[in-house]
Amino acid sequence: MTRMTLSNTPKPALIDDASMIGRTLASAFGDDPMMQWFFPDAATREQGLDRYFTTLFTRQYGLHGVCERTDSAAAFWVSPEGADKAVPDAETVQELVEILGDRAPAFQQAVMAAAEHGPTEPHWYLAVIGADPAARGQGHGSALLRSGLAKADAAGLPVYLESSKPDNLPVYEHFGFVVRDEFELPGGGPVLWSMKRDPRT
Repeated sequence: MTRMTLSNTPKPALIDDASMIGRTLASAFGDDPMMQWFFPDAATREQGLDRYFTTLFTRQYGLHGVCERTDSAAAFWVSPEGADKAVPDAETVQELVEILGDRAPAFQQAVMAAAEHGPTEPHWYLAVIGADPAARGQGHGSALLRSGLAKADAAGLPVYLESSKPDNLPVYEHFGFVVRDEFELPGGGPVLWSMKRDPRT
């Protein structure tokens, strides 16, 4: 069992933390199949991911989600109360289109495909979670997962997520998630797994 330290203790993620969060998640998702699909050029991927996650945080989840971080990881959650507000507005969509360039249509198709497979019941949604590879194994991601899951459990609600990285499925299963759906993203994109975790008392 990983011992909690000050560096991997979850704390609220503030807008002032945006640059740190962008860098951390860019490192965390550099080998993620879906992010490689959206940012195929390895030479510019980390810079693109940094801008992408910084934009999502400052314009979307940081305003309307439940965002937490440690010194080397970050997680963005959406509660049922924040679900409608957490949908990106037109300016955010335009900014993401500029960041993604000619991959923007693939991104928009992926968002629509995921929505078609999404739940209809009230739930918490784990939108993003990632730890800097240099700090993996130190309990950062697990600490953030436990913190968010505790909030969902307190509300008596299930949690949903999607993952495009097969190696992550056993990690989520360890925390009580089960695969509920598996589908390929349009246009020859990677496989996405939709997972659900029922609330625990």
